[in-house]
Amino acid sequence: MSDTAAEVSGWLAGRLPDELFVGAPEVSVDREEITIVGTIAAPDTESGADPATVAQAEAGRIARFRETTRDQRIEVAREAEHRFDRKVAWGVRCGESAQLFTHLAVPVMTRLRQPQRQVLDTLVSAGVARSRADALAWCVKLVGQHTDSWLTELRTAMDRVDEVRSTGPVVD
Repeated sequence: MSDTAAEVSGWLAGRLPDELFVGAPEVSVDREEITIVGTIAAPDTESGADPATVAQAEAGRIARFRETTRDQRIEVAREAEHRFDRKVAWGVRCGESAQLFTHLAVPVMTRLRQPQRQVLDTLVSAGVARSRADALAWCVKLVGQHTDSWLTELRTAMDRVDEVRSTGPVVD
């Protein structure tokens, strides 16, 4: 299945209720999951309000959104899962706050030699991570942050390859 984020976003633009989010949601697609993160209106708070108060108001708005839109989101997710053969995860942004509601933690098999395992074990021993899996996720996230522009360029190039493949001849 080679559905791109653009194809999924296009389908969602037509399928999502107009009032669900403020603007178009951010859509991420990988082999197992589609993640939809939309923006909702921030709550009205007093000008100059304490940041902790604002954060609590945003958390309350996010919780209300999660509960009141659950049935709509489940319906859209079921259709998308059937159409694109991937699970759907939801998240929301409100003001300075963001929360993912449901998302997969997909096991990934990897073989590491002792020096790499020692790095993970050091992170666990230091309390940076609870387990080797958490330590590996932390490392991947850190690499992603420090190589973001290169990864973005690589993803763009791969999207272009997918576009070219889709215009090629069909072999039965």
